[in-house]
Order: sequence, then structure tokens, then C-alpha cells
Amino acid sequence: MPDQDVFALIVEHTREVIPELEEHPFQPAESLRDLGANSIDRAEIIMMTLQSLSLSIPLVELAQAQNIGELAELIHGKSAR
Repeated sequence: MPDQDVFALIVEHTREVIPELEEHPFQPAESLRDLGANSIDRAEIIMMTLQSLSLSIPLVELAQAQNIGELAELIHGKSAR
């Protein structure tokens, strides 16, 4: 699955967790924190994304991502193994 598909999943789950972002035009350089997601929201979005991909990755391994694009790349990289 290309990381653009992972990005689309992250966006989909972000819109589920934070409905006020429904119409927001997401960009890879944006961070979930800057979009108003608190730590619980971020964990939920990541867990929903991992579950959609049937992946089990410790959240600590994804903590280095600075934005949504990097998060998608990390998840994609872990799924390719």
C-alpha cells in the first residue's frame, strides 16, 4: 500500500475523531497537534489507522513523526516489512 493510501487513512480517521476538520484540506506537512488533536486523539487516530491496516506497531516507534506525511511514511515503511 503506497504511503499516499496510508495518508488518506490517517485523514479519514482524523475526520472521524475530530469532526470539525471534515472540510479541512489536509496537507502532509501539517501535524495532528497543530490541527487541534490532543494526545488521546492522536493515539486514537494512529490506532484506528493501524487497525485498518492490520498492523501492530508500538506507538513509541511512531513518535518521531513530526507531521502527517512523516507518520504515513513511517507506517508505510513498517507495513512493507
